[in-house]
Amino acid sequence: MLLLAGLPFSAFSQSPTIHATIDASKTGTPISKYIYGQFLEHGGDIVNTGIWSEMLVDRKFFYPVAASAPTPPPLMANAAGNPRLRRTPTRWWAPVGGDQAVSMDKKAPYTGDQSPLIGLDGKEPRGLSQSGIAVRKGQAYTGRIVLAGSPSAVIKVTLIWGKEASDRETVTVHSLSEGYRKFALRYAAAVDTDDAALEITGTGTGSYHVGAVSLMPANNVEGFRPEVIAALKQLRFGVLRFPGGNFVSSYEWRYGVGDIDKRPPIFDPVWHAVQPNDVGTDEFLTLCRLLGVDPYITVNAGFGDAWSARELVEYTNGAASTPMGKWRAENGHPEAYHVKFWGVGNEPWGDYQMGAMSLPQFEVKHNLFAKEMRKVDPSIKLIAGGAMPDVMEGADQARRINGQYVPDYLSSADWTGQMLLNCLDDIDMVSEHYYASGTQHTDIKLQKKVPIDPPLSLVEWERAPAVQIRAKYEHYEEYLKRIPALRAKPVPIAIDEWAYSGSSRDGYKVVPAYAWAFHEMFRHSDVFQMGAFTFATAMMSENRTEAVLNPTGMLFKMYRDHFGTIPVEVTGDSPQPKPAFPAGGDQPAVNPGSPTYPLDVSAALSEDRKTLAIAVLNPSDSQQSIQIVLNGAKLANSGHLYRMAPDSIDATVVVDKKPEVQVEDQLLGPLPDAITVRPFSVNIYSYAVE
Repeated sequence: MLLLAGLPFSAFSQSPTIHATIDASKTGTPISKYIYGQFLEHGGDIVNTGIWSEMLVDRKFFYPVAASAPTPPPLMANAAGNPRLRRTPTRWWAPVGGDQAVSMDKKAPYTGDQSPLIGLDGKEPRGLSQSGIAVRKGQAYTGRIVLAGSPSAVIKVTLIWGKEASDRETVTVHSLSEGYRKFALRYAAAVDTDDAALEITGTGTGSYHVGAVSLMPANNVEGFRPEVIAALKQLRFGVLRFPGGNFVSSYEWRYGVGDIDKRPPIFDPVWHAVQPNDVGTDEFLTLCRLLGVDPYITVNAGFGDAWSARELVEYTNGAASTPMGKWRAENGHPEAYHVKFWGVGNEPWGDYQMGAMSLPQFEVKHNLFAKEMRKVDPSIKLIAGGAMPDVMEGADQARRINGQYVPDYLSSADWTGQMLLNCLDDIDMVSEHYYASGTQHTDIKLQKKVPIDPPLSLVEWERAPAVQIRAKYEHYEEYLKRIPALRAKPVPIAIDEWAYSGSSRDGYKVVPAYAWAFHEMFRHSDVFQMGAFTFATAMMSENRTEAVLNPTGMLFKMYRDHFGTIPVEVTGDSPQPKPAFPAGGDQPAVNPGSPTYPLDVSAALSEDRKTLAIAVLNPSDSQQSIQIVLNGAKLANSGHLYRMAPDSIDATVVVDKKPEVQVEDQLLGPLPDAITVRPFSVNIYSYAVE
């Protein structure tokens, strides 16, 4: 049971030996590199400070400059009347020189709806400041400030890291003009502190405006945090999805291109947070280049329209001679990006979604989007927003549509089924999402989610994400039976949002669970050909100045680096148990896993078939032994074992602390006749094929 999770592994005994056969002559559809994909969304600080180097909050002054925390706009509710997440700013711009020193000019702002206007009073410094900035000793910081004002004004922009007069560095700006101009900033901090401040003050006569201000570490990588780029680049995760998520359904992409300081700050009603629009289309595509992954852009099919989606495709993929391609070139990117993957909306089935509409209406909308987008680039791959019965049941959407809790296949509440029926020509992949739960399950009789009581055993808790993969596979098999056109044109699944709900991002406990999910995707590699984990930043343990791969990131890297791409057959003598709950919705008829219970084994050849990788997952709290017979290949007499096997399932990796989890690389002799695997371990045996 879960209560035993913290006990040392030596407390558990070894189970009887399991037998498995791997037949390298029986292969499946190649495993796509996109299975390891990641997802980014603007929500909260996931993009704005999670990956972007900007150190200032509200740098374009969405909120007025005030002595106390600003009041966000009112909360919105979804279609069911449930309020959304409230976010109150914890950092803001405060006035210097009294509450009346700063007013907000709404008549001629530099960008957005308002810009600070500071009236001067001779020698008394007046302006604004922001504290809570993290700086490190010896680190250089660069930025810029956009100013306009009286020629006699003298503006001082000061980085302050202590209380003494010497604990600061100032950039002085003279000769302002009526028109806005940009001035460079550069500093070098002398201490480590998370509470530095940037102060902007002026003396003299007249007044001055602050249009925008920016401050970043000087070692930023084209605007991105270098430590984050270094961590994520190791993963080689194939594809990155952006900009949402629910965020995209109210996102205007045109606000996110052009002069970065002129892009207006907006209030995102989905995440209830200010979005500065600093990371837009060009920045995202720069990030993909830096990470060596393919971009996957989701277009706004909520409040958005097909014409805007078409123009976005033209902006990224059109020649510089096209209207949008010309705009892209003017913004500094003359060459087309050739973005291949495009999602049409995000979770359009949800009544909480901005611009939510009925399924028949959305089918028309999807086809309109596809028609317009493909006029620009017929080669793009379109990913439709789907929801199989497991999702429609879990979100209680089916009951809203037709009164069923678990919708019948191809009924009016089967969103994916209806999309495949009516939009198949305009779909290249179908998007599916899930967030696994180890504490709730669907009670078919009661027609609702109920707590799991008694709690799941550790093995079954670790199985939960793979259960959702298996459920979607079984739903897809039903669609193949019921939709003849789908058999003629198979449409693979993109699990472009997935994670274990409520689990610690820095802990090891979810690692076996995610390995099991990978194995289930590998077993059905013809169906599952893309993933996008929620979120890419969940691969790391980070603070505002440092980032390292956490156990989840280590797992993704281990499989991407050392597992194969051509799956091979695995059989065994220890079948997985039957599911604990009746089939239906998010409960499959068959439990996921190889017939090697309680172990789960997956194997694959490299693309050139010169290496065989055998992944052995032990999700149990006891040591296990397995004998493997190999058919169809002869292995070299030496190989490697890549293993994650910490001393406790509660082990973590946190920046500033000694890591409790690592990926071991052991040089081995011949593949042993019997393999002993530690509790909760993930093991990849890699051998050259002779």
